Amino acid sequence: MTPTLHPQAESLLEDFAAELAPPVDALSPAAVRAASRDRFVRSESPDVGGRVRDLEIAGPESELPVRIYEPGGDGPHPVLVYFHGGGWVRGDLDTHDELCRDLTRRVGCMTVSVGYRRAPEHPFPAAAVDAHGAVEWAADHVGSLGGDPERIAVAGDSAGGNLATVAALMARDRGGPTPVGQVLFYPATDHAFDTESYREHADDPVLSRAAMEWYWSQYLDRALDGRHPYAAPLAARDLSGMPPTTVITAGVDPLRDDGRAYADRLADHGVPVSYAEYDDVFHAFVSFPELDRAEEARAEAATALRDAFDAS
Repeated sequence: MTPTLHPQAESLLEDFAAELAPPVDALSPAAVRAASRDRFVRSESPDVGGRVRDLEIAGPESELPVRIYEPGGDGPHPVLVYFHGGGWVRGDLDTHDELCRDLTRRVGCMTVSVGYRRAPEHPFPAAAVDAHGAVEWAADHVGSLGGDPERIAVAGDSAGGNLATVAALMARDRGGPTPVGQVLFYPATDHAFDTESYREHADDPVLSRAAMEWYWSQYLDRALDGRHPYAAPLAARDLSGMPPTTVITAGVDPLRDDGRAYADRLADHGVPVSYAEYDDVFHAFVSFPELDRAEEARAEAATALRDAFDAS
């Protein structure tokens, strides 16, 4: 067990140690998805104050499932477009339902959770295309649903953090609509496995280097695609014009330095950035509301989103 973990995080890992074997890279995509649902789909659904509904929207290349969470009170409400994590392979609207409900309640926003196409059935750039398309759809349609199309932010965790910022990058490159802010939980930003955090946490039980190599191999048809900024946004030569950004990382996580390096690059290009590292928790900690650190990170994310909406 990693000695730097918070006692709550260490106890939680002990509780589901059996679920972490065999490792992800030894399983099929179907088995990985089933394990994710077993771990993250929760029986209780916190109230958001308003309506929750599932829709099918017209994506750029196919229909996409979305789940829309409406806060209580009168609109129009600011809008958060959320992309779930899971290495572009696992995760869905149900695994991140609790988190999206909580962010909706905390921020007082409408949240659009996006069921983008997953690898390996749909490799890059399918998920990136869907992410950008979902933001465009929100700008065109949330007005009729009680949302404010002038106040749209993006957020996501892990691979979803990658897709959130890629959607913002694509929006900037293609002339908008550009999100007013982005919150990235431990995002995957680089197709490389040579950082200090990858070396320190190569054998981490929650997310190992081998697991990340497997996820990337499922997502990319060719390793060369890992140099494309819409796959690995840290590869972008110019990040100016991106929206104000909050990056939240976990200290005990191979992806820690991906998030740190991306925050630094954004700042270097003049983007307002807030970076917070929760050094005694593991990857995916925000998805465990029983952790005090998750409560702190969610509160920080909600504050950042409210500030972005208020400033727009």
